Formats: sequence, C-alpha cells, structure tokens
Amino acid sequence: MTDANPPYLAGLNPPQREAVLTTDGPVLVLAGAGTGKTAALTARLAHLLYIRKAWPSEILAVTFTNKAAREMRERVGRLVGEAVEGMPWLGTFHAIGAKMLRRHAELVGLQPNFTILDTDDQLRLLKQLIAAAEIDEKRWPARQLAGAIDGWKNRGLSPADLDAGDAEAYANGRGQELYAAYQARLIALNACDFGDLLLHMLVILRRERAVLEQYQQRFRYIMVDEYQDTNSAQYLWLRLLAQERKNICCVGDDDQSIYSWRGAQVENILKFERDFPGAKVIRLEQNYRSTEHILAAASGVIANNSGRLGKTLWTAAEGGDKLRVIGVWDGPEEARRVAEEIEAAERRGQSLDDIAILVRAQHQTREFEDRFIAIGLNYRIVGGVRFYERAEIRDALAYLRLVNQGADDLAFERIVNVPKRGLGDKAVAKIHQAARAMDVPLSIAAARLLDSDELTPAARRSLGNFVGDLARWRTMANDLDHPDLARQILDESGYTAALQAEKSVEASGRLENLNELVRAMEEYETLGAFLEHVSLVMDNDAAADEGRVTIMTIHAAKGLEFGTVFLPGWEEGVFPSQRSLDEGGTAALEEERRLAYVAITRARRRAIILHAANRRIYGQWTSSIPSRFVGELPPAHVESETTMAGGESLWRANWSTQADPFADVARGSTRGPGWQRASTSYVREPARIVEARASAVSLGNKGRDDLAVGMRVFHQKFGYGAIAEIEGNKLEIDFENAGRKRVIDSFVSLG
Repeated sequence: MTDANPPYLAGLNPPQREAVLTTDGPVLVLAGAGTGKTAALTARLAHLLYIRKAWPSEILAVTFTNKAAREMRERVGRLVGEAVEGMPWLGTFHAIGAKMLRRHAELVGLQPNFTILDTDDQLRLLKQLIAAAEIDEKRWPARQLAGAIDGWKNRGLSPADLDAGDAEAYANGRGQELYAAYQARLIALNACDFGDLLLHMLVILRRERAVLEQYQQRFRYIMVDEYQDTNSAQYLWLRLLAQERKNICCVGDDDQSIYSWRGAQVENILKFERDFPGAKVIRLEQNYRSTEHILAAASGVIANNSGRLGKTLWTAAEGGDKLRVIGVWDGPEEARRVAEEIEAAERRGQSLDDIAILVRAQHQTREFEDRFIAIGLNYRIVGGVRFYERAEIRDALAYLRLVNQGADDLAFERIVNVPKRGLGDKAVAKIHQAARAMDVPLSIAAARLLDSDELTPAARRSLGNFVGDLARWRTMANDLDHPDLARQILDESGYTAALQAEKSVEASGRLENLNELVRAMEEYETLGAFLEHVSLVMDNDAAADEGRVTIMTIHAAKGLEFGTVFLPGWEEGVFPSQRSLDEGGTAALEEERRLAYVAITRARRRAIILHAANRRIYGQWTSSIPSRFVGELPPAHVESETTMAGGESLWRANWSTQADPFADVARGSTRGPGWQRASTSYVREPARIVEARASAVSLGNKGRDDLAVGMRVFHQKFGYGAIAEIEGNKLEIDFENAGRKRVIDSFVSLG
C-alpha cells in the first residue's frame, strides 16, 4: 500500500508534479535555468520505485558527471530508503558504457579486463603510429589526430564510416588510415579509449540483435539528465535502447546547450518529438533563483534564437535590481570599475564568496588578477589555473627570464626542449653533469659542450641553434622594446608555430593567452620590471579561510549561482567571440547567445554587464562596439551607466539595422558606431583607432579587385598575413601571429 501523498511530492509546483507523475511513454522536460529540474528528476526516480513500476535494476538513469550521479543516488536514498543501493544502472554515459562493454567485450575483439587509456597513453600510441606512417609529427601533431578521432567517435563513426571529407581532417587525407590503424592497435593491446566505451557498444547494439533486445527488455524506464549536452553517439545509443518500450524521460534545456566544441548537438533535444511521436513536453518555467529583471533580460536575449523550443522564465518574487550595463573606456578601466563595485558590495556586507566574474575566454582574467593583487582583493580561479601559472605562460616567462638573466637554471631546464627540438633526457643530463663539473650555469655549460663530442651530432646541432638563439635575443634586448622582443622569441623559438599546428580549441586559447601576456608587458618600462611584477603576483596567495571573489569562464559556471555576477567584455569579437563570427555561421552565433543566457541566469540578485570602447589586441588599440547581445536586452529591465557619447539608442539602432558595425561610416554618416568618453580628457580617440576606421571606410568604398591569393596583407586586429583563399568578399588569411582567420576584404590593407 502506498501513500497517496508521498513526501517526495511536497513542495513541487504543478509542472514539476506533472513531470514526476507522468511515468509511461516518452516525456521531454524542458527545464529552464533555476527551475528545480534536479528536484523533479530525483522525485520522478523515487516515484517509479515507490509505486513499484520497476525494480531498481530495471531503471537506466544517465547523468553527465559522477558528482550528479552520486547526488541523485543520495537524494533518492533519502526519499525511498535503501532500495536505491540496488541501482546498478545509475551513472554517467561512460561508466554505464564501460559496464556494458565488459559484459560483451569479445563481440568487438576485446577481453573483459580491457584497459581504458588516459590521454597521455593515447597520445603516445598515436605518435608511434604517426612515426610508422612517416608523417611529420611537427606539421601534423598527435593532438590534432586525437581531436579528430574523438570527434569521429562522438559522432558514432567507425573508421569504415568516414567519408573523404572526414579523412581530409588530418595529413591530407590519411586520417581514415591512421584511425583504422589506431583502432587495430587498441584491440591488440586489449585497450580502448573513452570514446570507445560508447562506440563499441553502439556497434554491438546495431549488429547483435539479441544483445539489443536483452537491454530493451531489461530497462523498463530510461531517464536522462542534461539531454541538450548529448553528442551523436550518446543520442544513437539512447534511441536504440528506448525504441521498444519508449518509456524515456529526458530532462534538459535547449537554451543552455553550450558545448558543441565537445561534440554536443542541440538538435538532439529539438527533434525529440520527431524521434518519439506523441511525446509529452512539460515546461518548467518558474525560476527559484533570480529576480524578475534578470530573468526578463535573459529571456529577451535568448528570444532572438530561432533554433529553440521556446519557454519563458518567471518568478513569484517581485522587485529586485535591474540588470546594469556599464560602458567603460578600455580594459584596465573595466578591471578598476569591477574592483570598485566589489569593494562597495563588501562594505555593504556581501561576502566575496557570493560574487563572481564570468568571462568568455580565459585570457580575460589577467587584468582582473593584476588589479586585485594591486589592491589586495582576494580571488580564486575556478575551472583553471591563475593566468601566470598556465603552462604556456610559464614557458614564455621561462624564455624571458633566461634572456634577462642567463644564470636562471630553472628557466633553462623548463624550455631547453620546449617546443621539441630533439634534446632528450640523456642530452639534458650531460648538460647538468657539465654544469656541475665546471661550476657554471646550465646555459654556459651548454655552450661549452658544443665544442666536445659528448653529444650526438643531431643533439649538438639542436643545442647549438638554441644557444645561438639565446645569444641573439640577448643582443636584441638592448635595441627592441620588450613586448616586441617577446613576440620575436615566441615566433623564432617555434613555440607559436607549435600551437598553431595543433589546430584545436585549446591551442587557440593558449595563443590568446600568450597574446594577452605580451599586451600585459606593455604596461611596464622594462623586461626586468615586468618579471618582478610577475614574481610578486605568483607569490600572492590569500588564506584559505578568507572569502574570495570567483573568476571563471561562463562555460565553467554552468550549474552554479551567485548573488552578484559581473559579465565583462561584452563586445563584438570578444562576446560573441571572433572565432564564432568568422567560422561558425548562424549555429555558432546562436550558441554564443545561449552562452549569454547562461551567464545572465547565474545571478540571483544582481547582474552587471560591462563593455569597453577600446581593447588592445596583438599590441594595437582596436575600437570596439558593444556586443549585439547588449542591444538585445529589453530596455525596461536594464539600467545603462555608459559614460560614452552617443547613448544607448546608437548601438541599438546599429544592431537592429545592419550586420556591419562600420556600415554607417562607410555610407558617409557622421553618426558612426564609435564610443567616446564624455570626460574632456578622453574626447579624442587614439590616432590608431581613427586611422583604422578611415582605412576600413576607404577600402569598403573601393572594392577589392586588387587582392589575390598569396598576397601579404594587414588587418588591424590580427596583424600581417598571407591570403590563402578568396570567396567573394571573404578572405581566408594565414596570419603570422593569429593563425588562419576568415575576414571581410574591406578590413584589410595591402601589407
């Protein structure tokens, strides 16, 4: 006998109760940010057990993280007792896939005790295969192949499933061959990588009818959390398992699908009703987190996306602060303004732990870190490391330290073979032995070893080039500005080229970090002064029990909430990112808008958006205009505090009438999109900004019959590069510092 009003229904609103009590048939729960989807999902699982619709072993419950699985198990356990301990099929996709695969490993040529390779083992194996295929690993890095293979597995593609376009993703068409060799090698080693845990089971379920029917009969109910984050392989796997009984409940939010770079496909949740005809769609729209102004602002932005099922968040709590939009002159002022706002909030009694700064890209954290260190404001970096502690930054600093001070043995050790220059452990050990024997720094010992035969000819040649580079850079340091010297070192050492060759999102982020490092150097008179500043910053660490402001990316903040959220850098090219604007088309822009929605809805009481009129990018001032997402905020819920001339109506008008922020200027309008500080000390824009705008105007009027593939050109943001492809008025350009970018021809000049 069961209770007519079980305790797990207490406190649920009507849509939540409907999601819990609708047990049979396909159900899609569209759960907006902060609408209590975890409570509904947990209660639904408890309900299935409580009314004995299924035994614990007959429910498949899939989450995306081990933490989410653990929390669900604990919550259900508190609601229905120890029965939940018998739920063997509650876990992440990979955990459940591994459990299934160990039962059927022989069907794909494995033994049940197969090994799951980590990233390092995977890269080591791929490097061996690349070498055996006589492919230049410097030009075609193993990480690039690993990324391609991971993408293919996320799409559910075995080597035989690849088409010619897929194969072209690596080594001019040899991707399929190497993928097949990699899979064969894994079988020989009785091993698989994480992608195989689902891919192998997908192959088995498609090929072995008896195995598929076994699981279709076993799982009476299937529940999936964060369905908007599923990739193609996960989607296909779930659809196969659910086709017989169709008792599948997927919980997710199409407006929070922000992980396409990890293979997630928002289309999976959008086509749920087509995959499962007659599906019931339940919308959770009552938000328990944010004020009505914050929710209305977020809803106003996301309403501009066409690829969504649609819902509107609301709250029973009235009032609250409007979302604030603050326009500042440049990046340093942005950091100062945020710091002032945080100190004011702290004086009002707000804990620093309840305040967050959410950035679009990791490199944006640097100016905030420097400012907070200067004024003694405690902070933490979540989902990453502090700016000056990132591997690529420490590598670059090691080069600079060694040029500045030749006896810095720790710096020498770090970069003597970074990037790879053929100096293995044995060669480095000999340098150490020589340094100890002669009682000299490693760099001097290395120079002296060049006249001996203790190293192999190849090692001696590589070491000679490195020692020669160090000597030349030290000489250049006397005549070259230290930011320019840093760029020269990163380029000539091969460090920049190595990252560009990876052609991955991670490598692109590292390049942005290096560019930000060089920009930071411009604020100091000498290289020595900058390095001293970095040492002081890295030595600073607040006590663990003190409150700290959280700094993190918007991606890392998904699922979290804070009383006050600062959202800096809302400018075109920063957010939405230039990469998405150049390469991704409408789909990428809509994902950026979903990211904006996620960012705003992290705030409970206050959300503050900031945009700067100017940014220094690649060492040059660039005029910026506010993000189009700022223009999409509903005016009734926004309080603007811009100090720029022109006002709010200007950027709203610009974004509502045109896609090109320079279009008004190109047509001869005196209005223009530029923002100027009202203060008399800032009325005149930097000359370089004015020149860049004038250049863009004249080129836009002229037309581009003067360009051809191979020509050297200059772009105000990305610097110098060579034209690789021309398609109408769009250019593919290989920039010397920024890699390949897609730009409009009117924004380049002949180099």
